[in-house]
Amino acid sequence: MEKTVAQKLEGLIHLQNIDSKIDEIKKILGALPEEVADLEDEIVGYETRANKLQADIEEAEAQISGYRQAIKDSEALILKYKDQQMNVRNNREYDAITKEIELQELEIQISEKRTREANQQIDAMKERIGETDGQKVERQKDLDSKKKELEEILAESKEEQERLGKERDAAFAEVEDRLAKSYDRIRTNARNGLAVVSVERDACGGCFAVVPPQRQADIRDRKKIIVCEHCGRILASVTDIPVVEEEKPKRTTRRATTRRTKKEA
Repeated sequence: MEKTVAQKLEGLIHLQNIDSKIDEIKKILGALPEEVADLEDEIVGYETRANKLQADIEEAEAQISGYRQAIKDSEALILKYKDQQMNVRNNREYDAITKEIELQELEIQISEKRTREANQQIDAMKERIGETDGQKVERQKDLDSKKKELEEILAESKEEQERLGKERDAAFAEVEDRLAKSYDRIRTNARNGLAVVSVERDACGGCFAVVPPQRQADIRDRKKIIVCEHCGRILASVTDIPVVEEEKPKRTTRRATTRRTKKEA
């Protein structure tokens, strides 16, 4: 048996009331889930940075090993050239060997300079790793605090959420498919999550646009489903929406983080 328009509207109102209660629970959670996710991402970022710096240190150490080996090679060549100088036959050969010795001495100076620079870079990177680890420890403390707070709130509301979830599934199943899809679409686009609103003081309860008297009469008659011409929400009379949301106490954050809370979309 097909439902009347009044019954369809009652089903939508019932579904909206359940969704509003679920939204209230989410408001109590506030921005905690997003804050926890942001802190987790931030900590991963610190770990990635530290790992990159450690890899750079290892690369610099490998370069230092290469410079030291180059110094040893140059020193060996210098000894070899000095031995050759003892057996030269003329000044030209002596000068040529002397130039080779000077060249190797210059190579040693260059390698020593690069070694010092690499060591300085390593010291700077180790200092940055220490700073990064310190920041990570602080953010981990914030994360642990936020997670604990979130877990406590979730534990307190778990049974209610499960009950409301089952009620919503049942209520949603009672609404015909076409209306259910429209309801979900309107609710998704509505900033406050309200797809069904009352007409109060001759205005839409969603966008506050004036509702003409004839449309108000149609809404009271409940012979067809009326939507707001401005915001697209489903309109109902005040008496059709019995549930009045109670104001819940605001959550207080135990430990403030340095990241800004994201604004609601």
